[in-house]
Amino acid sequence: MGPEFLLTSLIIVVSPGTGVVYTLATGLARGARASLAAAFGCTIGIIPHMAAAVFGLAAILHTSALAFHTFKYAGVVYLLYMAWNALRENGSLNVDSQAVEKSMAQVTITAILINILNPKLSIFFLAFLPQFVSADETHPLQHMLLLSCAFMLMTFVVFAIYGFCAAAVRDQVISRPLVLTWMRRGFAAAFVALGAKLALTDR
Repeated sequence: MGPEFLLTSLIIVVSPGTGVVYTLATGLARGARASLAAAFGCTIGIIPHMAAAVFGLAAILHTSALAFHTFKYAGVVYLLYMAWNALRENGSLNVDSQAVEKSMAQVTITAILINILNPKLSIFFLAFLPQFVSADETHPLQHMLLLSCAFMLMTFVVFAIYGFCAAAVRDQVISRPLVLTWMRRGFAAAFVALGAKLALTDR
């Protein structure tokens, strides 16, 4: 596992995407504990894509237009749902203290679905992981699994940092109703933009 892989992975992980947006939104709305659940869920949501890349299943998405577009539009619909839910006072950005305690499992499941319903991740890892496995590697499968675990660990740590930073300014945000309203609108717009970006992407 060379520095090239670690540096490339770090650049990929810190880049804003659906997982980052959701973790930030959760940290702002529900605090550090919930943001940790979001980071964990986003990390778990990578596993199917990693498995698809390691075992070659992602090639099906790459070669099958129907499979790719089915996953893509399911992801788009889910992101639009997230945008609508962000705008609702009792939705995903609800700052009620009781909602915080009752929704850890819901936060995790939502985060998992956000990453699972992104076909570009499978195709990305299909192209990404093999670049760091040499042709003379004795155990290429084990090496790819090791790289995958390192990527997931980095994802969890970086997302947790994002979430904790958002949670640190939570009190300043929720004490200002106007700021909270614009926060909901901002994250809703971010989810719509990400959904539009996904809708316009090709294999």
